[in-house]
Amino acid sequence: MTGPIVRDDDRLLAWGRVHRGRQRVAAPAWPRELEAVARASAGTGGTTLARGLGRSYGDSGLNIGGGVVAMAGLDRAIAFDRATGVLRADAGMSLDAVLRLAVPAGWFVPVTPGTKFVTLGGAVANDVHGKNHHVAGTFGRHVRRLGLWRSDRGLLECGPDVEPELFGATIGGLGLTGIMLWVELALVPIGSSAMQVENRRFDGLDGFFRLSEEGADWPYTVAWVDTLAAGPALGRGVFSRGRHAPSGPLVPHRSGGPSVPFDAPGFLLNRWTVGAFNRLYHARPGAEFSGTQPYDPFFYPLDRVRNWNRLYGPRGFYQWQCVIPPGAARQAVRVLLELITRSGEASFLAVLKEFGDLASPGLLSFPQAGTTLALDFPNRGARTLALLADLDRVVAEAGGRLYPAKDGRMPAAAFRSGYPEWRDLEQRRDPMLLSGFWRRVAHDG
Repeated sequence: MTGPIVRDDDRLLAWGRVHRGRQRVAAPAWPRELEAVARASAGTGGTTLARGLGRSYGDSGLNIGGGVVAMAGLDRAIAFDRATGVLRADAGMSLDAVLRLAVPAGWFVPVTPGTKFVTLGGAVANDVHGKNHHVAGTFGRHVRRLGLWRSDRGLLECGPDVEPELFGATIGGLGLTGIMLWVELALVPIGSSAMQVENRRFDGLDGFFRLSEEGADWPYTVAWVDTLAAGPALGRGVFSRGRHAPSGPLVPHRSGGPSVPFDAPGFLLNRWTVGAFNRLYHARPGAEFSGTQPYDPFFYPLDRVRNWNRLYGPRGFYQWQCVIPPGAARQAVRVLLELITRSGEASFLAVLKEFGDLASPGLLSFPQAGTTLALDFPNRGARTLALLADLDRVVAEAGGRLYPAKDGRMPAAAFRSGYPEWRDLEQRRDPMLLSGFWRRVAHDG
C-alpha cells in the first residue's frame, strides 16, 4: 500500500502572484485521508498549511519551503436542513457550490466577500466580511460548529459552547489552529435570487460619508472610489446599495465571461490607462441606476473575468486594505487618497465602505467599527513598497489596522500593534501548521 502522493510545486501562487517558491503539495480526496496527507506534506519535523482556492492575496495562504494540503477536493455537502437553512459541508466546498445548493431552496450565504470562489474553510480562516457588515458582521458570527484535525490532538469539534477558546482562535485564525474538515453554517432566507439595487454617483469624499449615513437602512452598501481624482473631486466615486428582492425566481446565477489567458504587459495598468477608465466608469450611465439585477454582478463583478489577476502583469500586484476608527476616518482617508494621487501609482480597484460595530467571535478578526479602504497596486518594486509604507503610517497614527488576508508585505510591528492578541493565537497554533505570513509577522521571518 502506497502513501499519499506529494509533489514539489513552484507554480502555486497567491492571488496577488508576488510571492514565489517551492512547496510540497498533497491533496486528500476523502476526509479519512487528511491526517496521512498532512503529515506527508509536512515531512519529518516540517510544517504544512491547508489551502483552499487560493484567493488570499499575499502569503497567508502560502508555506514556501514547507508543505501545503490542497483542500479543494473535499467539497461535499454533509447535511442541509432546507427548513432551517443550516448547512454542514466539507471545508473545501466553495461559496459558489453553496449558492447552487441553497438558492433554489430559498437561502443565501449570510456574509460573502467579493468572490464566490472561496472555500468555507477559507471564509472562516480569514473571517471574511462583505457589503452587509454593518448589519450582519463577519462570516464567523454565523458559524455554529467546526470540525478540526490537529496534529497534537487528532479530530475534534469546536463551537461557541464546545472548546470556545479554540473556536474563537480558529475564526480569523488564518488556518493555523488546525486543519478544518467541515463547517456548520446558518444561512439566511431570501425570497428571490434577484437584487434590488441603487447606484449613486458622488463627486467627492464628503459625498461618500453622506450616502453611507443615508443608506444605513440598506443591508448591502459599498462604494468604488477614483484614487486618481484630485482637488475638489478627491474621493469621487459610485455608491451602490442593495437588498434581496422580496419575491421572484430562485435561480442560482452562473458567472460567464472571458478569461485572461496570459500575463498582460506590465505597463498595461498605469496612471493614464487607469485614469481613463476611472473617468469613464464615473460618468457611465450605470453610475446612476435603480432597478433589479441578478445577485452575481452585484456581489461578484470580478468573477465574470476568470484569471483577472493576470492583468497586472508577470510581477503581480499588492492588495492593501485598512480599517480606521470612526473619529479619525474622514481625515485619514483624505490623507490616504492625497498620498496615492501624488504618488502617481494607480489603484485600479479601490473600494470604500463603512463597517458596523458588531463584534466577531474571532480572536484576530480584521473588521471593527469605522471606515475600510481596499486598494490594489501593480508591483513596481521599491516605489510601490514605499507608497504602501507611507499608507501604513497614516493608518497607524489613526489607530487603525491592516487586513492579513489581503497582505503580502505588512511589517511585523504593524501587525502586532493592530492585533495585540496575536500571542494568544500563537499559543493555540497547531505546532505543525505555519504560513509565510505568520513566519514573517510572528516569528520575525
